Parts: sequence; C-alpha cells; structure tokens
Amino acid sequence: MIAGIVGLGLISGSMAKAYAEAGHTVYAWNRNKTILDFAILDGAVTAPLDDTTIKECDVLLVGLPPRATIDWITDHADKIASKTLVLDLCGTKRVVCDALFPVAEAHGFTFVGGHPMAGTHNSGFKYAKSTLFKGAPMVLCPQAGFDMELLSRVKQLLSPAQFGKFSVTSPEEHDKMIAFTSQMCHVVSNAYIKSPTARQHRGFSAGSYKDLTRVAWLNPDMWAELMLENGDYMLSELDVLIENLSKYRAAIAGDDFPALRQLLDDGRKIKEEVDGR
Repeated sequence: MIAGIVGLGLISGSMAKAYAEAGHTVYAWNRNKTILDFAILDGAVTAPLDDTTIKECDVLLVGLPPRATIDWITDHADKIASKTLVLDLCGTKRVVCDALFPVAEAHGFTFVGGHPMAGTHNSGFKYAKSTLFKGAPMVLCPQAGFDMELLSRVKQLLSPAQFGKFSVTSPEEHDKMIAFTSQMCHVVSNAYIKSPTARQHRGFSAGSYKDLTRVAWLNPDMWAELMLENGDYMLSELDVLIENLSKYRAAIAGDDFPALRQLLDDGRKIKEEVDGR
C-alpha cells in the first residue's frame, strides 16, 4: 500500500509511523521541511509527497487544520488520482465536508471525512507514535449515498492504524457530539486552570485535579479554529453548562444542603447511566 500523509503533527505523524511500521510506503508533505527531513531519517516517511508521488497514493490522509485542509486538497485536486481515497483528520466535519465533497466529485476521486478519536495533550511529530490509534474509535463522514463497499475499502486502507471501531455519521451529527465530548472538555479545563488558586495548588492536588486540567495544555490556534467553526453547537453546550453551574452556585450561596445534595446526586446518576460504574 502507498499512503500519502499531509502534515506531520501528532495525529498525522502517528499515522505515518503506523503505516511505515506495517511495512507500507509513506510519502509525506509538511510545511516545515526540517520536520519532514527528520521524519525521513526516523523511518516514518519514505520520501516527500510531491506532484509525482501523490499520483501513486492509494490513500491520502490530510492532518492539517480545517481551513488549511480545504485549501491543500483544493490546490492539489487536479493531481490526485481517481483511485486515491482521500480522508481528512480534522476535529470538525461540516466545514470540511461541505467544501470538499464537491471538489472530489468534480475531480473524480473519493473524499471521506474522518476523525480519529485518539490523542494526547502534547502536539507535534516528536510525540507521534505508531500505536496511538490501536483499539481507538474512528468516526467517518462519507457523502450521502455511500455503500458498504466504500466502508469496506476505507477500513482496509486504514488497517495499519489498527482502529478498534468505526462509526459512520453525518457531518452535522459529528459536530454536535464533538462539541460535548471534546471541545467543551477543553473549554472547561482551560477556564478552570485560570483560578488564582492554581498557582498555589502543589501539595494539595491529586487525581481529580490532574484529570480535569490535562487538556488545558492545548494548541490555542487549532482549538480556537475548531471551536469557532463549531460555534453554534458550542454555544448551546455552554448555555447548558452555565445554567447548571448557576444552580450549584445558588445552592452553595444559600447554604441549601438538600438542593446541593440533589444536584450532586443527579449528576452521579447520569454518569452511571451513560458510562456505567
């Protein structure tokens, strides 16, 4: 198999390492040539992805921010072979899919929106690892009217990453869910750490603090773009959170034990219902 990788950050770099470790040819493009050269020396990349090698790719994985992904694929669309399956790896899907489904159709190749549900709070190729996606979910957003043959093809072409589960959904449903399961977690974590008390926490914190603040350590440019592109769903989730927080505040301000206990118990029951014990 020949894989093309666009961008060599944590996600796309881990894809490159997974395909290389599985014995496949990997061509890659990265804006920073120094990182590309290092990836070649590291063995994660076979050679640069250019106007010639792009035509050889069976699969092309684009791991840039949404707007950059749209621009890169659009700019190179006339060089992508009809046999090539193109997937993006972005954290939002509506903007990317709305822009690229027509581009793919016009140029005769297949584009599928993709979001690998794995990562860490670190970013960059130096943190990439071949096993990052092993057992992880992969969300796919194909164009309406897809068939099982396409799904089977996607699974086969992504097999070196060793995903544990594939989910197929619409770009709209993806963005609605990801606002809650990912983007809101980063907002809450990032806002929480801004307490003046954070600078005096050492010696007083354990697992709860670490769990809640892990993703406050983020890439601000990438997350700001993702959140603004998903602004409608983000605002809806923020409104719900603010309303709920105000109830906890009112109970504490009013020294209302029964109300506060009920709020806490309601949250505990919902957590048990949706995630189990």
